[in-house]
Amino acid sequence: MPAVVLIGAQWGDEGKGKATDLLGSRVDYVVKFNGGNNAGHTVVVGDEKYALHLLPSGILTDGVVPVIANGVVVDIEVLFNELDALSARGVDVSRLLVSANAHVITAYHRTLDRVTERFLGKRQIGTTGRGIGPSYADKINRVGIRIQDIFDEGILRQKVEGALDQKNHLLVKVYNRRAIAVEEIVDDLLGFTERLRPMVADTSLVLNSALDEGKTVLFEGGQATMLDVDHGTYPFVTSSNATSGGAATGSGVAPNRMERVIAVVKAYTTRVGAGPFPTELHDESGEWLRGRGFEFGTTTGRPRRTGWYDAPVARYSARINGVTDFVLTKLDVLTGLETIPVAVAYDVDGERVDEVPVSQSDFHHAKPIYEELPGWTEDLSGAREFSDLPKSAQDYVLTLEELSGARISAIGVGPGRDEIVVRHDLLD
Repeated sequence: MPAVVLIGAQWGDEGKGKATDLLGSRVDYVVKFNGGNNAGHTVVVGDEKYALHLLPSGILTDGVVPVIANGVVVDIEVLFNELDALSARGVDVSRLLVSANAHVITAYHRTLDRVTERFLGKRQIGTTGRGIGPSYADKINRVGIRIQDIFDEGILRQKVEGALDQKNHLLVKVYNRRAIAVEEIVDDLLGFTERLRPMVADTSLVLNSALDEGKTVLFEGGQATMLDVDHGTYPFVTSSNATSGGAATGSGVAPNRMERVIAVVKAYTTRVGAGPFPTELHDESGEWLRGRGFEFGTTTGRPRRTGWYDAPVARYSARINGVTDFVLTKLDVLTGLETIPVAVAYDVDGERVDEVPVSQSDFHHAKPIYEELPGWTEDLSGAREFSDLPKSAQDYVLTLEELSGARISAIGVGPGRDEIVVRHDLLD
């Protein structure tokens, strides 16, 4: 099983870092293939908690080569700050590889992201303001700057001039902001050249060669299925492909080499930012989930919207991604509830709908149809076998498995690295 894709099945924050960490000692490469520093993974190792934003989770595992692939947009200053923070805590970061074809987030991307979002007013998307969207827009408009451009000052200056020629008109005449000087951007990026150079590689070649040698490569998606720019709740989505298909285009490894797709799904549902969310709770139950699950963004600190488990979303994710295995996280958060609602379908204008509606308007107005499942009061953190879980917790997992379209192979029962129940080998 040399190539494995790991993605989020909901709106992000499902605990992908924990799932990556579970596989870490058995893989040789961990590849971030989309997004930028707008996503966050929290990984707990012993008594240490690590919040990763741009770096692949595999950087915390000895012997694993972490790779930032071509589908990622890179804020180089953030990259070095994150590397320095890990180095200060004794983490070896020397193995990191960065694709020469990855696009760069510049100061003007961050500025445009913030001012554009404010300009939208009530129609705001809920971006992180970190320049992700504008950088991807430049990529699609073919005026982006790639990592490799930083090593050719003439090309870099030409590209910055071309990008700012239009953007400065927009900043000054529409948003009433100051123009950004070409030299300001060029000098900033050139300042990273020498430190960046040893990390840069043809990562597509590296990864394909590794697979040819029989090594195991894990492709780690940022964000999640329902935030995918094509398959998510558009326009309230990220600017990249966070689904399993994005692993191929975002890494330069062909899809027929990716034989297993692992999707991480939380035992309830959360999302950050605007957009439809059928099971969202606006009452004390939502606050209870937020407090118990510590549902605040790893990257932004924003409180997450919370709701019960949404089985149609899980089924949709299973279909879109070709999910072979689910990893269910945060089951322990539900401990203490007398009953636990699970959305099995929606009511859309009085009609039962069993799948995620293709119409954004229908999805926005969808009301969840719930089934109530018995809860449990026992502490789950010591469980390591499925049989260690209380009967009601086992039944909850089995019901979700039946409703969600793929087997649940691992279950998170606490935040710690070893607090997990493995039902099926994820690489078998």
